[in-house]
Formats: sequence, structure tokens, C-alpha cells
Amino acid sequence: MTPPPLTHDIPESPGQTATRYEVDQQVATITLFRPERLNAWTRVMNAEYRAHLERAAADPAVRVIVVTGAGRGFCAGAESDELQGHVDRGSYDAGAPDDLATPGQGVRPEFDAELAYHFGIPKPVIAAINGPVAGIGFALACYCDLRFAASGATFTTAHGKLGLPCAFGLSWLLPKLIGLTGAMDLILSSRRFDAEEALALGLVNGVVAPEDLAEHVRTYARNLATTVSPASVAVSKLQVYESHQLSVGEAVRRAESLLGPMMADPDYREGVSALREKRPAHFQDLAERPT
Repeated sequence: MTPPPLTHDIPESPGQTATRYEVDQQVATITLFRPERLNAWTRVMNAEYRAHLERAAADPAVRVIVVTGAGRGFCAGAESDELQGHVDRGSYDAGAPDDLATPGQGVRPEFDAELAYHFGIPKPVIAAINGPVAGIGFALACYCDLRFAASGATFTTAHGKLGLPCAFGLSWLLPKLIGLTGAMDLILSSRRFDAEEALALGLVNGVVAPEDLAEHVRTYARNLATTVSPASVAVSKLQVYESHQLSVGEAVRRAESLLGPMMADPDYREGVSALREKRPAHFQDLAERPT
């Protein structure tokens, strides 16, 4: 049975006004849902998005998280009315509620910051970039672990044309994703570029036809959910982002400290058995593992 496209026919979530959430075949899909505004980012969207991430991270039925946009855009940056509010106040006001969800936080102090919390989520987060992405939408996509884009989708950091600093830690993250020279170009110019250039820069993992994007990402996510040990994914993801904070020697020693315990783990025994018996492996969900 073919699953519904990521950007259409997504059932409304009770109480949600700017996002949608669904789980199908171990894949949670979070859809930014303001299609009439190209899914421009608002305080409400921020609160809902973080709550969905927290929910997906804690749900044993979820192994992979996909983030996409409704309609013809991914996220065109901050809502212009909210940007005008900052102008009127003469200062920045995040307007975050007291009960804002904190997904991925508490893993490392470095991850306890806006959007950096993605690094502490023990499940892969994939951006399905179906259309224009700018500003905070661009940053959100960069903080996802993997990115696939529709052909013709456009990208921009956007901040320079608003007289703003390079926000959300992109000055640290973007050079790590595509190298210093390419990152300086995109950060300093705030120029618009397309999905094909994003692929050439190494910013996205693949570019597919718009009508094929949803199924392409679904297939990739389902394969990741069913063929790879969730424990290995969680540890490997943390190692990658943790290593940015460590020296090479510390990263090697950290990997060595993990190797022995994970070789004593049921997933390692199952993986070896499956390899020798030439069959699919059946790995434990994170919630099933002994504490």
C-alpha cells in the first residue's frame, strides 16, 4: 500500500494550528502547515514543532523523523508580521511560552540551544525540502541529519538582506556541512540558490523530481527504520555531533569506550547472526532495551 504524500492529505492534529503530525510504519512526519504563507515560521509553529519532536523522540513506535512543508514551500523564513513586531519593539523577543518543549536537551550542554537540540534527539531527522527555504527554515533544514530536496527548490540564508547577524549558529554549522569557502559565500551574500547547486555544494543528500520527493524520502526513512539497529543509529548520531566538540584523539577514545559494551549487546549478536544466516535482522527498539 502506497503511503500518502508527505505534503498532502495529512490529517489535522487536534489542538495544532500550524503543524501536522502522523506516524506510519515507524516513521513520524512533522509537516509545517501554513501553506498559504509558504509555511512561514511563527511562535506557534515553533512551540508545536518542538512538542512534536519531543513526542517522536519518546515514542517507541518511531524510529525515524521526517520534517517537510505543506503545499509548495518548506519554510520561507520568519513570518513578516512577527519580524515587524521586532521592528516596532526595537529589539528581539522570542516570545517563547514558559512550557516550551525541550526535545533533545540534557544530552550535552552544547546542544541546549535553539535548533541545536536536534543533535540530542536519538533518532535520525530527515528534511524533505519540497520548495523555498529561507532564514530560520534554512537553519532548521541544516540542523536535520539528512536533507533531500525537490528539483527547483530555492535556498537562502536571508539574514544579510534584513540587516541581521548570521543566526541560529549557522556560522558554526554551515562551514562544517559544506566547507568554509562555500559557507562564507552563502552567509555573506544571502544569495538565493537552487537545489541542484545545493547538491553540488554537498548541502543536500539528493535532488529528485517534486512529484517523487515524498515517496523517495519515505522509502529512505523506512529502510533506515527497518534495516539498521536503533541503538547503533542513536550512538552513531551522538558520536558525530559530539566529535565536533572533541579532539581527534578524544573521538577515537570515545569510540573505543563504546565498542566493548555494544559488542555485548543483543543487537550485535542479532546483526552477526543475520549476516551469517543471510536474513534480515530484527533489532530491538530503544524502549525495549534494558536500562
